[in-house]
Amino acid sequence: MRVRQLTTAAAALLLAAGPLAGCSGAPAPARTPAPVPSSADPVAVTGDIRPYERDAVRDGGTLRWALDAVPATLNVYQGAATADSALLAHALYPALFRPDEHGRLVADPDYLESAESTPPGQLPQVVTYRLNPRAVWSDGTPLSAADFTAQRAALSGLDPAYGAARAAGYGAIDSITPGAGPHEVRVVFRQPYAEWRSLFGPLYPAAETATPAAFSRPLAGGPHLTAGPLRLTGYDPVGGRATAARSPLWWGERSKADRIDFLAVPAEQRLDALAQDRLDIAPVTAAVDRAPAAPGASADQARAADEALRRAESLPGVTVHRASAPSLTQLTLNAARGPLTDPSVRLALARAVDRRRIAEAALAPLGLAGAPLGSHLLAGDQDGYRDNADAVGRADPDRLLDAAGWKRPAQGGTRTRDGRELALSLLLPADSATARRTADALTADLAETGISVRAMAVPVDTFVPGHLAAGDYDLALFSWPAGPSPAVDQRPVYAKPRPGADGSLEAGSNYGRAGTEEIDRLFDRAAAELDPAARLALLQEADTRIWQLGHSVPLYQRPDLVAVRDGIAAAGAWGYGWPRFQDIGLS
Repeated sequence: MRVRQLTTAAAALLLAAGPLAGCSGAPAPARTPAPVPSSADPVAVTGDIRPYERDAVRDGGTLRWALDAVPATLNVYQGAATADSALLAHALYPALFRPDEHGRLVADPDYLESAESTPPGQLPQVVTYRLNPRAVWSDGTPLSAADFTAQRAALSGLDPAYGAARAAGYGAIDSITPGAGPHEVRVVFRQPYAEWRSLFGPLYPAAETATPAAFSRPLAGGPHLTAGPLRLTGYDPVGGRATAARSPLWWGERSKADRIDFLAVPAEQRLDALAQDRLDIAPVTAAVDRAPAAPGASADQARAADEALRRAESLPGVTVHRASAPSLTQLTLNAARGPLTDPSVRLALARAVDRRRIAEAALAPLGLAGAPLGSHLLAGDQDGYRDNADAVGRADPDRLLDAAGWKRPAQGGTRTRDGRELALSLLLPADSATARRTADALTADLAETGISVRAMAVPVDTFVPGHLAAGDYDLALFSWPAGPSPAVDQRPVYAKPRPGADGSLEAGSNYGRAGTEEIDRLFDRAAAELDPAARLALLQEADTRIWQLGHSVPLYQRPDLVAVRDGIAAAGAWGYGWPRFQDIGLS
């Protein structure tokens, strides 16, 4: 799924399952700024899948896979879509391109024989898709230009009646027509669009997207057309079960498992379900990270998480797989409030943060390498990643703060200016041990430079609307998704806030509230640059400018822990990749 808007529901998903954190730390003598890690440093685990040979995987059997809930819709472009919607959509619907382990989109031969774009500089840009002639919907109808046309109409934003969750890219399309052959589709863009491979994945049948009424219907259960290795044979949101069985019309490699039962099992119940042999595949990041502890007790929360991880690792017949998720945890600075309105204070804070120490504090207890991030736009294992933290300079943060008028008392402690302390709130999601560890490390880091931090743990359901969107914080810990289309998907996060009709600042998704026209132009140029090397150079320049703006500090990739029962092949923690459902089975 490539929906990248941080809606309240999406934020809840990211924050609850991911690495974010909490409090304390005594003042220490001023220190030399930590060295910026080299881009050649090892960065992250790209994926951890149980090795297998497809021929050795047995035919037959039923797999049991944990979901948070059976989703209300399988249409990932509807506002009600969740990560579980996306997981099921990967099994049931076409995606012309799939991300590999480094986030590069590669053609899926089950659906696409080839796709070619006109060369850079040749306008208009035309992309010619040659579909696999065997690819059909579950009623036997071939995939066609009609499906492309209907989806473009739904997602282009031209008709607001559709109410789609995301229109990026589809609005750049001028026309869609059948190509020269019966399985060819010709897409003409009104303006160059570099990230065209991210479109039409998932692709839905025209019957589900051709009208606003059809698009708005909950796409769940019932007789809906699909086109994947599995077909939906049962859908019970109340009972918490969705069943996908081997599709008789699937033209590709036959699914190894007879069926997969997707079961709604809350995070806090998954370790028990695994212990009782009621699950085969279960994401357990949240089960470990949010293990129950005494309210507000940092040490107890960390201890509970450690115990939950040890329990997961000791379950008989179960292996815990680890990977770095395609999600960037960052410290966001509110440039519209208090001392952080001063760019020099933001840069000093960015210099004071020891990203390596923080990454190790957050990730090492989960068995992952403490790999710090140096990019706002690309994950460490993503193709084209480069650490751009040098852009903030090598200046001692103490000198920067002294020059900004924030002086440290002779005996040490918190800096002051005009009788006011340099004290900042740190917003973090409640009940997350990883968030607590991150916040504790940050608090200690900043105390060494004379910045006092007060952790403010809030429930996930109020994190975005009550605090991020309202600007009620100084510093905030949360994660943004990282995908194969950063020029388009990341632009709203860093877009310059605009004055609203009432004169107030409209930040949109830019919760840091700092931006420039130059950064906006760099994103726009990257989105329209068809030469891959030139596009990457523009993204690197945008990232450099974001660093220099003091917008936020990338910290690490969110951890992803998946428990898999021994004897299940082709399953684990996928990282950037998607499950290849037809390969998963009993070994």
